Amino acid sequence: MLALTRKPGQQIMIGDNIIIHVVDVQGDNVRLGIEAPKAIKIYRSELYQAIVEENKKAVASSHENVDLGNVLKNK
Repeated sequence: MLALTRKPGQQIMIGDNIIIHVVDVQGDNVRLGIEAPKAIKIYRSELYQAIVEENKKAVASSHENVDLGNVLKNK
């Protein structure tokens, strides 16, 4: 992990096409602006983790349904 110190108005470049802007700092809160191509999805990490967990549940559920379907066909 790279840890940087930035002030409001400063930026961080990621690759050639992603710019992180430090918009504001108030106490423990940092406000960031992100410029990236529309094809790149940007999520807060807690939201992304929730999406991953829901996807895992959906896959497990669909596997259970497939297995149940195979059992019913064989009877």
